[in-house]
Amino acid sequence: MDELQEALQDWGLTVHNLPEKGRCLFTTKDFYPGEVIISQEPYVCVPNNSSTESRCDGCFTSVNLKKCSACQVVWYCGSKCQKLEWKLHRLECEVLSKLDKDRRKSVTPSVRLMVKLYLRRKLQNNKTLSATATDNYNLVEMLVAHMKDIDEKQLLLYAQMANLVNLILQWPDINIKEIAENFSKLACNAHTICDSELRPLGTGLYPVVSIINHSCLPNAVLVFEGRLAVVRAVQHIPKGAEVVISYIETAGSTMTRQKALKQQYFFTCTCSRCIKVGQQDDVRESAILEGYRCKDDRCIGFLLRDSDDKGFACQQCGLHRSKEEVKKIAAEIQATSDKASKSVSSGNLQEAISMYKTVEKLQRKLCHPFSISLMQTREKLLKMLMELEDWREALSYCKLTIPVYQSVYPQFHPLLGLQYYTSGKLEWLLGETEDAIRSLTKAVDILRITHGTNSPFMKELIMKLEEARAEASYKLSSKDDE
Repeated sequence: MDELQEALQDWGLTVHNLPEKGRCLFTTKDFYPGEVIISQEPYVCVPNNSSTESRCDGCFTSVNLKKCSACQVVWYCGSKCQKLEWKLHRLECEVLSKLDKDRRKSVTPSVRLMVKLYLRRKLQNNKTLSATATDNYNLVEMLVAHMKDIDEKQLLLYAQMANLVNLILQWPDINIKEIAENFSKLACNAHTICDSELRPLGTGLYPVVSIINHSCLPNAVLVFEGRLAVVRAVQHIPKGAEVVISYIETAGSTMTRQKALKQQYFFTCTCSRCIKVGQQDDVRESAILEGYRCKDDRCIGFLLRDSDDKGFACQQCGLHRSKEEVKKIAAEIQATSDKASKSVSSGNLQEAISMYKTVEKLQRKLCHPFSISLMQTREKLLKMLMELEDWREALSYCKLTIPVYQSVYPQFHPLLGLQYYTSGKLEWLLGETEDAIRSLTKAVDILRITHGTNSPFMKELIMKLEEARAEASYKLSSKDDE
């Protein structure tokens, strides 16, 4: 712990142990919006390979892949990534190659992550791989497992996975109980590695980043540059303050957020947003995000249950809505959504779009305009329409989501920035240059804080904005010449 504290001093950070929260990361200097607080390479990581999609074990790309000829499990995009991973993969390759074909199919990304965890520990113990204050197995041992909070079914699953890891490694002195405990640690502490547009690519364990606690009103954000985890400040964090990020999707009611945190991370959040549970502002927010709209289309009031529980009353105009009506529309939405989901699974996008448009129409009747479920339906339509290159209609749905994004996310949130980016791209494609400049400018203003400016994604975004401005300037000068 002393070595870690010493290493963190260089970052302007320190670890405190608080009785009610455990280990926390605190600042020993001021951090400002966009400033990197800490970055860390993964202790171990794996791509999200499946039967339908594979990625390079080194850089997570899905282009120009070749399967390792020996183990037939791992993929690489070229010799560079293969060489970088070789010290660890050489051992992994040996143990995976001994498995029969059917057993290899059961080596999921989670099982591979655990196998790599033990192999990396072995290589560091043997001094084949170097260990540092921020990159060693002791940091993994310090992570909380929450074994006492896990139900019997989950414990059994971890035990089965631990037995498979034991079968793969075949080490005489291996501790199966410890492996099961490490699976629990991974469930609570591993991070989903995403690309710059927040699409999941893989899973990684970052033991120092895992010290950072959760808040539903975070002052920092975690993004990835390749496999590198980068934590940036999204507001001024004064010296002596705790660094907090969000573990979950924060666009939801307090009850929804608390449920998600309890199920996956086994704690009750007491951030400044969550302690308002049950208060007037919290009730209003929950009713807007997850409740129903007023029956009068001209009214934007939210509904709460009547005292006799026979229906719902608008808190703005007092208009009543019966429980039966709400149930009927909700049932229609559910049935149509299920059919639409099946159409997506079968690859029939046109049919799915038609059904989701019906869902969206029904949700507009039932849900508040700032409803999360309505926003999610519009998001699905946006993605499918973009896939079919229907740019005009895609843009119309994108524009409908932005006011909700502005409402549910703080000023500097990557998802809000990315939504402006999508809008800007579509506007530019459609020749709406002035609108594209406005949207891309907003995207850059947010994403330079959350993503920095050095990644290929950000360089491309800034270049797009410059090109759009140049195009607008050219159009203006052409008009002046006429």
